[in-house]
Amino acid sequence: MNLIFCGTPQFAVPTLEKLVAEKFPIQLVITNPDEPRGRGHKVQPSPVKETALRHGLAVYQPAKLKTDETRNFISQYHPDAIVIVAYGHIVPQWMIDLPSQGCINLHASVLPKYRGAAPIAWALVRGEKETGVTTMKIDAGMDTGDMLLERREPIRDDDTTETLGERLSLIGADLMIETLRQLERGEIAPRRQNPDLATLAPRLKKEDGRVDWALPAEELARRVRGFIPWPGAYTSYRGKHLHIWRAEAVPAAGGSGLAPGTVTTEGGRLAVACGEGTLLVLHEVQLEGRKRLSARDFVNGARVESGETLGS
Repeated sequence: MNLIFCGTPQFAVPTLEKLVAEKFPIQLVITNPDEPRGRGHKVQPSPVKETALRHGLAVYQPAKLKTDETRNFISQYHPDAIVIVAYGHIVPQWMIDLPSQGCINLHASVLPKYRGAAPIAWALVRGEKETGVTTMKIDAGMDTGDMLLERREPIRDDDTTETLGERLSLIGADLMIETLRQLERGEIAPRRQNPDLATLAPRLKKEDGRVDWALPAEELARRVRGFIPWPGAYTSYRGKHLHIWRAEAVPAAGGSGLAPGTVTTEGGRLAVACGEGTLLVLHEVQLEGRKRLSARDFVNGARVESGETLGS
C-alpha cells in the first residue's frame, strides 16, 4: 500500500516511525513550513520533517493546500491512502478524492466526542475519565467522517495534555498500522458517527488559560493540567503575569469564607479561594521573568501574605 503521510508535531512522529518500521512505502511526507521555535526563536523544522529526513523520505512543505501549485505537485503522486496525523490543515476535496483508499486520519479522541483541534486538552478540562484514539476516513466536515477502528485509554488523575498526548500518540501509531492492514485485506466496515453524541474541542486560544477564580477549584485544577504546555493557566499577581504549573483542589470545610481570588498562606501552603467556597492549592508557579518555583519558595521569596488577591 503506497502512502503519503501528512503531519507536523511530535504527536505524529510515532505513527510515521511505525509506518517506516513496518515497511510501508511512503512516497511523500507533507508537513508545515519551518517556523521559529524555542527561546531563541530560531527557524526550525517540524518534528515530522526531522523524522522524515532521518529516514531519507521526500518532504514537501506547502504553506497552504488550497493552491493550484500545491494541487499540481501532490497530484503527480498516486497513493493508495493518505495518512493524516495532527497536520493542522483542512483537507480539500481534491485531496480527499486522490487516493483509492481515502485519507485516513488518526484523531485523539473516541469519536464523535471531542471533534476539533484540541481533543486531549478539552477531555481533561471537562473531567473525562476515559478517552482514546480513532482512525477515520476524512470527509468534507470537521472530524465527521466514517470511523474505522478505536482504542480507549483511561485518564490518570495527574495527566496533563503532554503526558496523555504522549501515550495516545503511541497507541495511535499501533492503531494506524492495524487500520491499514485491515483495509488492505478488506476487513473493515466503516461506521457512521452519531451526530447527536458529538461534542466539540475547539482550537485553544491564549485567553483560555486566564484563570477565572469564580470557577470551582476542581475545574481550575483540571484546566491547569489540560492547558499544559499551551496556553498554560495564568493569572496576575502584583501587576505581573503568574503562571500556574501544578495545583490541586482541596476540601474547604464549611467553605473558605473568602472572596474568589483571595490568597491564604495558612499552614505553610499557598491556597486561593475559588467559586462555591472551594480552595485551590498551588504547588508550582512561575512569576513573569522568573524561573519556576515551588509554591513554598515563591511565598518565602515574594513574601506573599494572606488576604492578597490574584487576578486583579
